[in-house]
Amino acid sequence: MSGPAAVVTGLGVIGAHGIGRASLQDALLAGRPLVSEVNRSAGYHRADSSRFAALVPKLDLAGWLPPAEARRLSTPSRYAVAAARMALADSGLLDLAGRRVAIVLATAFGALLFTEKLVRQILEEGPESAQPFYFSECVANAAAGRVAIALGARGANVTITEREAGPLLALARGAQEVREGRADVAIAGAADEITELLHALLDRFRGTARAEGGRGEAPRPFDAARNGVLAGEGASVVVIEREGDAADRGRPPLARVAASGAAFDATASVSDWGVGHASLARVLRAALTRAGLDVSSIDRVVSGASGARGGDRLEAATLAALWGDARIPPIVTPKAVAGEYGGGLLASAVLAAEGAPFGRLVAFETRDPECGLVPHDGSPLPAPRRVLVTSLAAGGAAAWAVLERP
Repeated sequence: MSGPAAVVTGLGVIGAHGIGRASLQDALLAGRPLVSEVNRSAGYHRADSSRFAALVPKLDLAGWLPPAEARRLSTPSRYAVAAARMALADSGLLDLAGRRVAIVLATAFGALLFTEKLVRQILEEGPESAQPFYFSECVANAAAGRVAIALGARGANVTITEREAGPLLALARGAQEVREGRADVAIAGAADEITELLHALLDRFRGTARAEGGRGEAPRPFDAARNGVLAGEGASVVVIEREGDAADRGRPPLARVAASGAAFDATASVSDWGVGHASLARVLRAALTRAGLDVSSIDRVVSGASGARGGDRLEAATLAALWGDARIPPIVTPKAVAGEYGGGLLASAVLAAEGAPFGRLVAFETRDPECGLVPHDGSPLPAPRRVLVTSLAAGGAAAWAVLERP
Protein backbone atom coordinates (compact mmCIF):
# COMPACT_ATOMS: atom_id res chain seq x y z
CA MET A 1 0.00 0.00 0.00
CA SER A 2 1.39 3.38 -1.00
CA GLY A 3 1.99 6.22 1.44
CA PRO A 4 2.91 6.13 5.12
CA ALA A 5 1.62 3.24 7.21
CA ALA A 6 -1.77 3.70 8.87
CA VAL A 7 -2.21 2.26 12.35
CA VAL A 8 -5.08 1.73 14.74
CA THR A 9 -4.34 3.44 18.05
CA GLY A 10 -7.71 3.29 19.81
CA LEU A 11 -10.82 1.15 20.03
CA GLY A 12 -14.27 1.94 21.38
CA VAL A 13 -17.02 -0.66 21.40
CA ILE A 14 -20.58 -1.00 22.66
CA GLY A 15 -22.60 -4.16 22.14
CA ALA A 16 -24.59 -6.94 23.70
CA HIS A 17 -21.51 -7.65 25.83
CA GLY A 18 -21.66 -4.17 27.39
CA ILE A 19 -19.15 -1.33 27.16
CA GLY A 20 -15.51 -1.57 26.17
CA ARG A 21 -13.01 -4.06 24.88
CA ALA A 22 -12.67 -6.07 28.10
CA SER A 23 -16.32 -7.16 28.09
CA LEU A 24 -16.13 -8.10 24.40
CA GLN A 25 -12.94 -10.07 24.97
CA ASP A 26 -14.56 -11.99 27.83
CA ALA A 27 -17.53 -12.83 25.61
CA LEU A 28 -15.32 -14.03 22.74
CA LEU A 29 -13.39 -16.24 25.13
CA ALA A 30 -16.62 -17.75 26.48
CA GLY A 31 -17.78 -18.54 22.91
CA ARG A 32 -21.47 -18.25 23.79
CA PRO A 33 -23.95 -16.20 21.71
CA LEU A 34 -24.94 -12.98 23.46
CA VAL A 35 -28.69 -13.38 23.13
CA SER A 36 -31.66 -11.49 24.50
CA GLU A 37 -35.31 -12.23 23.75
CA VAL A 38 -36.86 -9.76 21.33
CA ASN A 39 -40.09 -8.06 22.36
CA ARG A 40 -42.81 -9.60 20.17
CA SER A 41 -45.80 -7.80 21.67
CA ALA A 42 -46.29 -5.53 18.64
CA GLY A 43 -47.39 -8.54 16.61
CA TYR A 44 -44.83 -8.24 13.81
CA HIS A 45 -43.46 -11.74 14.32
CA ARG A 46 -44.90 -15.05 13.20
CA ALA A 47 -45.55 -17.68 15.83
CA ASP A 48 -42.59 -19.85 14.80
CA SER A 49 -40.16 -16.98 14.18
CA SER A 50 -36.72 -16.31 15.62
CA ARG A 51 -36.87 -15.13 19.19
CA PHE A 52 -33.40 -13.80 19.97
CA ALA A 53 -31.03 -11.01 19.02
CA ALA A 54 -27.76 -9.66 20.38
CA LEU A 55 -29.31 -6.58 21.96
CA VAL A 56 -27.42 -3.91 23.87
CA PRO A 57 -28.53 -4.07 27.51
CA LYS A 58 -29.52 -0.97 29.43
CA LEU A 59 -26.19 0.81 29.87
CA ASP A 60 -25.01 3.94 31.60
CA LEU A 61 -23.27 5.88 28.83
CA ALA A 62 -23.10 9.10 30.81
CA GLY A 63 -19.32 8.88 31.02
CA TRP A 64 -19.16 9.13 27.24
CA LEU A 65 -22.45 10.81 26.39
CA PRO A 66 -24.14 13.24 28.83
CA PRO A 67 -27.92 12.69 29.10
CA ALA A 68 -28.70 16.20 27.84
CA GLU A 69 -26.81 15.40 24.65
CA ALA A 70 -28.11 11.84 24.35
CA ARG A 71 -31.78 12.80 24.35
CA ARG A 72 -31.39 14.52 20.98
CA LEU A 73 -29.90 11.46 19.31
CA SER A 74 -31.23 8.25 17.79
CA THR A 75 -29.97 4.97 19.18
CA PRO A 76 -27.27 4.40 16.50
CA SER A 77 -26.04 7.98 16.92
CA ARG A 78 -25.80 7.50 20.68
CA TYR A 79 -23.76 4.34 20.24
CA ALA A 80 -21.52 5.94 17.60
CA VAL A 81 -20.76 9.11 19.56
CA ALA A 82 -20.07 7.20 22.79
CA ALA A 83 -17.87 4.64 21.01
CA ALA A 84 -15.95 7.38 19.17
CA ARG A 85 -15.16 9.19 22.42
CA MET A 86 -14.18 5.89 23.99
CA ALA A 87 -11.83 5.15 21.09
CA LEU A 88 -10.20 8.56 21.36
CA ALA A 89 -9.66 8.08 25.09
CA ASP A 90 -8.18 4.65 24.37
CA SER A 91 -5.79 6.23 21.86
CA GLY A 92 -4.76 9.02 24.23
CA LEU A 93 -6.00 11.65 21.75
CA LEU A 94 -8.03 13.78 24.11
CA ASP A 95 -7.45 17.03 22.20
CA LEU A 96 -8.11 17.16 18.48
CA ALA A 97 -7.46 20.89 18.13
CA GLY A 98 -5.40 21.65 15.05
CA ARG A 99 -5.82 18.14 13.62
CA ARG A 100 -7.71 17.32 10.43
CA VAL A 101 -10.18 14.63 11.45
CA ALA A 102 -12.14 12.45 9.02
CA ILE A 103 -15.22 10.45 10.00
CA VAL A 104 -16.07 7.22 8.14
CA LEU A 105 -18.97 5.19 9.53
CA ALA A 106 -20.88 2.25 8.13
CA THR A 107 -24.46 1.29 8.84
CA ALA A 108 -26.59 -1.50 7.46
CA PHE A 109 -29.97 -0.04 8.35
CA GLY A 110 -29.61 3.43 9.91
CA ALA A 111 -31.87 4.80 12.63
CA LEU A 112 -34.81 2.45 12.27
CA LEU A 113 -36.83 3.33 15.35
CA PHE A 114 -36.90 7.03 14.52
CA THR A 115 -37.75 6.23 10.90
CA GLU A 116 -40.60 3.98 11.99
CA LYS A 117 -41.93 6.66 14.32
CA LEU A 118 -41.79 9.30 11.59
CA VAL A 119 -43.56 7.14 9.01
CA ARG A 120 -46.18 6.15 11.55
CA GLN A 121 -46.83 9.82 12.37
CA ILE A 122 -47.28 10.67 8.70
CA LEU A 123 -49.60 7.73 8.03
CA GLU A 124 -51.74 8.14 11.13
CA GLU A 125 -51.78 11.92 11.62
CA GLY A 126 -50.96 13.35 8.21
CA PRO A 127 -47.82 14.89 6.65
CA GLU A 128 -48.14 18.11 8.66
CA SER A 129 -47.53 16.15 11.86
CA ALA A 130 -44.05 14.97 10.80
CA GLN A 131 -41.50 15.75 13.50
CA PRO A 132 -38.27 17.39 12.26
CA PHE A 133 -36.67 15.90 15.37
CA TYR A 134 -37.19 12.42 13.93
CA PHE A 135 -36.43 13.36 10.35
CA SER A 136 -32.96 14.73 11.09
CA GLU A 137 -31.90 11.32 12.40
CA CYS A 138 -33.56 9.19 9.72
CA VAL A 139 -30.93 9.65 7.03
CA ALA A 140 -28.18 7.04 6.89
CA ASN A 141 -25.41 9.57 7.53
CA ALA A 142 -26.95 10.95 10.73
CA ALA A 143 -24.58 9.04 13.03
CA ALA A 144 -21.47 10.18 11.14
CA GLY A 145 -22.70 13.76 11.25
CA ARG A 146 -23.39 13.54 14.98
CA VAL A 147 -19.91 12.16 15.63
CA ALA A 148 -18.39 15.03 13.66
CA ILE A 149 -20.37 17.59 15.64
CA ALA A 150 -19.51 15.95 18.96
CA LEU A 151 -15.78 15.86 18.17
CA GLY A 152 -15.52 19.09 16.20
CA ALA A 153 -14.27 17.13 13.19
CA ARG A 154 -14.10 19.13 9.96
CA GLY A 155 -12.54 16.64 7.58
CA ALA A 156 -14.24 14.25 5.19
CA ASN A 157 -17.50 12.82 6.48
CA VAL A 158 -18.41 9.55 4.80
CA THR A 159 -21.18 7.03 5.41
CA ILE A 160 -20.99 3.55 3.88
CA THR A 161 -24.11 1.42 3.38
CA GLU A 162 -22.87 -1.92 2.07
CA ARG A 163 -24.55 -4.24 4.56
CA GLU A 164 -22.19 -6.78 6.11
CA ALA A 165 -19.15 -5.44 4.22
CA GLY A 166 -19.59 -1.90 5.57
CA PRO A 167 -17.34 -1.99 8.68
CA LEU A 168 -14.27 -3.21 6.77
CA LEU A 169 -14.92 -0.75 3.95
CA ALA A 170 -15.05 2.01 6.57
CA LEU A 171 -11.75 0.84 8.03
CA ALA A 172 -10.14 0.86 4.59
CA ARG A 173 -11.48 4.30 3.70
CA GLY A 174 -10.35 5.75 7.02
CA ALA A 175 -6.85 4.33 6.52
CA GLN A 176 -6.82 5.77 3.00
CA GLU A 177 -7.76 9.26 4.23
CA VAL A 178 -4.79 9.14 6.62
CA ARG A 179 -2.26 7.55 4.28
CA GLU A 180 -2.99 9.95 1.44
CA GLY A 181 -2.65 12.98 3.68
CA ARG A 182 -6.24 14.26 3.62
CA ALA A 183 -6.60 13.69 7.35
CA ASP A 184 -4.33 13.49 10.37
CA VAL A 185 -6.79 11.27 12.22
CA ALA A 186 -9.66 9.10 11.00
CA ILE A 187 -12.53 7.89 13.15
CA ALA A 188 -13.86 4.76 11.44
CA GLY A 189 -16.36 2.10 12.35
CA ALA A 190 -20.00 1.06 12.28
CA ALA A 191 -23.23 1.51 14.22
CA ASP A 192 -26.62 -0.19 14.01
CA GLU A 193 -29.74 -0.92 16.03
CA ILE A 194 -32.09 -3.89 15.94
CA THR A 195 -35.76 -3.04 16.34
CA GLU A 196 -38.70 -5.40 16.69
CA LEU A 197 -39.87 -4.59 13.16
CA LEU A 198 -36.44 -5.17 11.60
CA HIS A 199 -36.01 -8.43 13.48
CA ALA A 200 -39.38 -9.66 12.22
CA LEU A 201 -38.51 -8.69 8.63
CA LEU A 202 -35.14 -10.42 8.75
CA ASP A 203 -36.91 -13.50 10.04
CA ARG A 204 -39.45 -13.44 7.22
CA PHE A 205 -36.59 -13.45 4.73
CA ARG A 206 -35.27 -16.50 6.63
CA GLY A 207 -32.17 -14.54 7.51
CA THR A 208 -32.09 -15.12 11.27
CA ALA A 209 -31.39 -18.35 13.10
CA ARG A 210 -34.31 -20.19 14.62
CA ALA A 211 -34.94 -23.35 16.61
CA GLU A 212 -35.10 -26.27 14.21
CA GLY A 213 -34.58 -30.02 14.11
CA GLY A 214 -34.42 -30.34 17.88
CA ARG A 215 -31.66 -27.72 18.14
CA GLY A 216 -32.03 -24.47 20.00
CA GLU A 217 -31.87 -21.12 18.25
CA ALA A 218 -28.24 -20.08 17.73
CA PRO A 219 -25.88 -18.88 15.00
CA ARG A 220 -23.63 -21.73 13.80
CA PRO A 221 -20.93 -20.57 11.36
CA PHE A 222 -19.76 -23.37 9.03
CA ASP A 223 -22.01 -25.89 10.83
CA ALA A 224 -24.00 -28.36 8.76
CA ALA A 225 -27.14 -27.36 10.69
CA ARG A 226 -26.70 -23.58 10.39
CA ASN A 227 -29.88 -21.77 9.41
CA GLY A 228 -29.33 -18.05 9.93
CA VAL A 229 -27.56 -15.25 11.74
CA LEU A 230 -27.86 -13.68 15.15
CA ALA A 231 -28.93 -10.09 14.45
CA GLY A 232 -26.89 -7.74 16.62
CA GLU A 233 -26.64 -4.07 17.46
CA GLY A 234 -24.09 -1.66 18.87
CA ALA A 235 -21.11 0.31 17.60
CA SER A 236 -17.43 -0.32 17.05
CA VAL A 237 -15.11 2.60 16.33
CA VAL A 238 -11.36 2.78 15.79
CA VAL A 239 -8.92 5.68 15.69
CA ILE A 240 -6.51 5.59 12.75
CA GLU A 241 -3.31 7.64 12.48
CA ARG A 242 -0.08 7.62 10.53
CA GLU A 243 2.39 5.35 12.26
CA GLY A 244 4.98 8.12 12.52
CA ASP A 245 2.50 10.46 14.23
CA ALA A 246 1.61 7.80 16.79
CA ALA A 247 5.32 7.20 17.44
CA ASP A 248 5.95 10.94 17.87
CA ARG A 249 3.44 11.10 20.69
CA GLY A 250 4.69 7.85 22.22
CA ARG A 251 1.55 5.85 21.48
CA PRO A 252 2.09 2.16 20.67
CA PRO A 253 -0.38 1.06 17.96
CA LEU A 254 -2.90 -1.70 18.47
CA ALA A 255 -2.51 -2.86 14.87
CA ARG A 256 -1.21 -1.74 11.49
CA VAL A 257 -3.58 -1.71 8.50
CA ALA A 258 -1.27 -3.62 6.16
CA ALA A 259 -3.68 -4.21 3.28
CA SER A 260 -7.30 -3.87 2.24
CA GLY A 261 -9.40 -4.90 -0.70
CA ALA A 262 -12.94 -4.80 -2.02
CA ALA A 263 -14.88 -6.52 -4.76
CA PHE A 264 -18.37 -7.17 -6.05
CA ASP A 265 -19.78 -10.61 -6.71
CA ALA A 266 -21.93 -10.17 -9.82
CA THR A 267 -23.53 -13.58 -9.28
CA ALA A 268 -25.29 -12.43 -6.10
CA SER A 269 -28.96 -11.51 -5.98
CA VAL A 270 -30.10 -8.34 -4.24
CA SER A 271 -30.80 -10.20 -0.99
CA ASP A 272 -28.51 -13.23 -1.00
CA TRP A 273 -24.95 -14.35 -1.60
CA GLY A 274 -23.68 -15.58 -4.95
CA VAL A 275 -21.23 -18.23 -6.11
CA GLY A 276 -18.38 -16.07 -7.38
CA HIS A 277 -15.71 -17.39 -5.06
CA ALA A 278 -13.08 -17.71 -7.79
CA SER A 279 -13.27 -14.05 -8.82
CA LEU A 280 -13.41 -12.89 -5.18
CA ALA A 281 -10.30 -14.91 -4.32
CA ARG A 282 -8.54 -13.48 -7.38
CA VAL A 283 -9.27 -9.90 -6.31
CA LEU A 284 -8.16 -10.63 -2.75
CA ARG A 285 -4.94 -12.26 -3.94
CA ALA A 286 -4.21 -9.19 -6.07
CA ALA A 287 -4.79 -6.90 -3.07
CA LEU A 288 -2.31 -8.91 -1.02
CA THR A 289 0.23 -8.76 -3.85
CA ARG A 290 -0.10 -4.98 -4.15
CA ALA A 291 0.66 -4.73 -0.45
CA GLY A 292 3.71 -6.99 -0.82
CA LEU A 293 2.10 -9.80 1.15
CA ASP A 294 1.83 -13.50 0.50
CA VAL A 295 -1.00 -15.66 1.79
CA SER A 296 1.57 -17.79 3.60
CA SER A 297 2.36 -14.84 5.87
CA ILE A 298 -1.18 -14.82 7.32
CA ASP A 299 -1.51 -16.85 10.48
CA ARG A 300 -5.08 -16.07 11.61
CA VAL A 301 -8.40 -15.50 9.84
CA VAL A 302 -11.14 -13.43 11.45
CA SER A 303 -14.02 -14.64 9.35
CA GLY A 304 -17.28 -12.89 8.62
CA ALA A 305 -19.06 -16.25 8.59
CA SER A 306 -22.25 -15.79 10.59
CA GLY A 307 -24.41 -18.86 10.20
CA ALA A 308 -26.01 -17.75 6.92
CA ARG A 309 -26.21 -20.77 4.65
CA GLY A 310 -25.20 -19.03 1.44
CA GLY A 311 -22.84 -16.56 3.07
CA ASP A 312 -20.82 -19.19 4.91
CA ARG A 313 -20.67 -21.36 1.81
CA LEU A 314 -19.26 -18.49 -0.26
CA GLU A 315 -16.84 -17.54 2.52
CA ALA A 316 -15.48 -21.07 2.77
CA ALA A 317 -15.11 -21.42 -0.99
CA THR A 318 -13.32 -18.06 -1.27
CA LEU A 319 -10.84 -18.95 1.45
CA ALA A 320 -10.24 -22.37 -0.09
CA ALA A 321 -9.58 -20.78 -3.49
CA LEU A 322 -7.20 -18.26 -1.93
CA TRP A 323 -5.09 -20.84 -0.08
CA GLY A 324 -5.31 -23.55 -2.70
CA ASP A 325 -3.47 -26.66 -1.54
CA ALA A 326 -1.94 -24.88 1.46
CA ARG A 327 -3.43 -25.22 4.90
CA ILE A 328 -5.76 -22.42 6.01
CA PRO A 329 -4.68 -20.95 9.39
CA PRO A 330 -6.96 -21.01 12.45
CA ILE A 331 -10.32 -19.35 11.82
CA VAL A 332 -12.30 -17.41 14.42
CA THR A 333 -15.91 -16.38 13.84
CA PRO A 334 -16.86 -13.55 16.23
CA LYS A 335 -20.32 -13.04 14.71
CA ALA A 336 -21.35 -16.28 16.40
CA VAL A 337 -20.95 -14.40 19.68
CA ALA A 338 -21.50 -10.67 19.03
CA GLY A 339 -24.00 -11.05 16.21
CA GLU A 340 -24.28 -9.64 12.71
CA TYR A 341 -24.27 -5.83 12.25
CA GLY A 342 -23.11 -3.17 14.70
CA GLY A 343 -19.42 -3.60 13.92
CA GLY A 344 -18.66 -6.48 16.26
CA LEU A 345 -16.48 -8.06 13.58
CA LEU A 346 -14.28 -4.96 13.37
CA ALA A 347 -13.70 -4.71 17.12
CA SER A 348 -13.05 -8.45 17.34
CA ALA A 349 -10.50 -8.20 14.53
CA VAL A 350 -8.53 -5.55 16.39
CA LEU A 351 -8.54 -7.74 19.50
CA ALA A 352 -7.40 -10.72 17.41
CA ALA A 353 -4.53 -8.69 15.98
CA GLU A 354 -3.49 -7.85 19.53
CA GLY A 355 -3.38 -11.55 20.36
CA ALA A 356 -6.62 -11.86 22.36
CA PRO A 357 -7.72 -15.50 22.90
CA PHE A 358 -10.93 -16.82 21.35
CA GLY A 359 -12.86 -19.67 22.94
CA ARG A 360 -14.61 -22.65 21.42
CA LEU A 361 -18.04 -21.86 19.96
CA VAL A 362 -20.49 -23.68 22.19
CA ALA A 363 -23.14 -23.85 19.44
CA PHE A 364 -20.91 -25.47 16.81
CA GLU A 365 -21.61 -29.20 16.46
CA THR A 366 -21.07 -30.70 13.02
CA ARG A 367 -18.64 -29.74 10.27
CA ASP A 368 -20.39 -29.03 6.98
CA PRO A 369 -18.56 -31.04 4.30
CA GLU A 370 -19.67 -28.49 1.72
CA CYS A 371 -17.75 -25.78 3.59
CA GLY A 372 -14.92 -27.97 4.82
CA LEU A 373 -13.97 -25.50 7.56
CA VAL A 374 -14.18 -25.72 11.34
CA PRO A 375 -13.98 -22.69 13.65
CA HIS A 376 -11.07 -22.58 16.08
CA ASP A 377 -11.58 -25.03 18.93
CA GLY A 378 -10.49 -22.64 21.68
CA SER A 379 -7.07 -24.16 22.32
CA PRO A 380 -4.26 -21.66 23.09
CA LEU A 381 -2.70 -20.04 20.03
CA PRO A 382 0.43 -17.93 19.70
CA ALA A 383 -0.11 -14.25 19.03
CA PRO A 384 -0.59 -13.78 15.28
CA ARG A 385 1.72 -11.75 13.09
CA ARG A 386 -0.88 -11.01 10.44
CA VAL A 387 -4.66 -11.40 10.56
CA LEU A 388 -6.90 -11.56 7.50
CA VAL A 389 -10.35 -10.10 8.20
CA THR A 390 -13.12 -10.98 5.77
CA SER A 391 -16.69 -9.86 5.23
CA LEU A 392 -18.92 -10.87 2.34
CA ALA A 393 -22.29 -9.16 2.13
CA ALA A 394 -25.65 -10.31 0.86
CA GLY A 395 -26.15 -8.43 -2.38
CA GLY A 396 -22.60 -8.92 -3.60
CA ALA A 397 -20.30 -6.50 -1.77
CA ALA A 398 -17.06 -7.97 -0.41
CA ALA A 399 -14.35 -6.45 1.77
CA TRP A 400 -11.12 -7.62 3.33
CA ALA A 401 -8.37 -6.17 5.49
CA VAL A 402 -5.06 -7.41 6.83
CA LEU A 403 -4.11 -6.24 10.29
CA GLU A 404 -0.61 -6.89 11.54
CA ARG A 405 1.25 -6.47 14.79
CA PRO A 406 3.52 -3.38 14.59
